[in-house]
Amino acid sequence: MSTAWRVGVDSRRCIGTSICAGTAPEHFRLVDGRSAPLVDVVDAADVVLDAADSCPVEAITVRDATDGRLIAPQE
Repeated sequence: MSTAWRVGVDSRRCIGTSICAGTAPEHFRLVDGRSAPLVDVVDAADVVLDAADSCPVEAITVRDATDGRLIAPQE
């Protein structure tokens, strides 16, 4: 697994619970009531996975920045 991850948020799916921003405020913020990553590529960190796994509508995706393999949410 790469040490860099690409973080994405599907703004059409996001319902603005802010769980991600509360779980990982150094990685997510709310913009107009929807989640957005602060940066697209981050260092691998468990807190990013926790935020993605905590999203009730699975709007957050975490992918390996090298090969695009889906890391979270786990299927």
